[in-house]
Amino acid sequence: MTPLFTPDSVELNRKLPLWYQVSQSLRASILGRPPQAPDRLPPEDQLAGHYGVSVLTMRQALKELEAEGLISRHRRRGTFIEPDARRSRPVRLLGSVDTIVAQQSGEPTTLLDHGPEPVPAELAEHFPGVSEAMAYRRLRCERESGEPTNWALNLIRPDVAEHIDPADLRRGWPMTKVLRDRVGVRISRITDTVEARLADPETARLLQVPLLSPILHYTGVTYDGEGRVVDVVRIHYRGDRFAFSVTLENVTD
Repeated sequence: MTPLFTPDSVELNRKLPLWYQVSQSLRASILGRPPQAPDRLPPEDQLAGHYGVSVLTMRQALKELEAEGLISRHRRRGTFIEPDARRSRPVRLLGSVDTIVAQQSGEPTTLLDHGPEPVPAELAEHFPGVSEAMAYRRLRCERESGEPTNWALNLIRPDVAEHIDPADLRRGWPMTKVLRDRVGVRISRITDTVEARLADPETARLLQVPLLSPILHYTGVTYDGEGRVVDVVRIHYRGDRFAFSVTLENVTD
């Protein structure tokens, strides 16, 4: 049986057109796929189930990517990624692991606790075959005032976590730096999701903000060189202290 390309999952926002969100997510998966990834996509009904949308919505998303020249659809044969899809000129979100490490550094950090925890159902897809991950909770504060600005929960694969020294986190090292420089993980990519949420009781308590106040919620998924997820982090930022900024550049391969 011909292997099929498996796109990344995405949490859809029901306030935006579903076909557009699905097409953009699939587009990002195609452009960011590793060299050895299969070029054949799953059937429409399987893709629709993967994204949790109707077949009609999935069909519209595929039509958009076909018009872009990223995929080609063949009756009875299936849908395939175009061989030159990587040589297009997309507008990309640019960043590097060094950039992420720099952004996460500089603030005094407290390691609140760490230990094994069950993998939440909504993150199980990132940890196939793993029922428990090592959880690390950290609180960052402003250097001058000591006021809390954000708190993070990292879930790490157990076989990776056994090489992490909590002392590195207590001295304020970002988890990305620990994984790369201490554990020796070859980080291939990090996918980011940022959304607005309301502070739950734990976030309100840790960040010293009113319950249900605006929070900037960041989710980062870190992949190693083999395409495995090694870390899923959720960072909760105070809405009155942070804004989300993205720089877009036109890049040629």
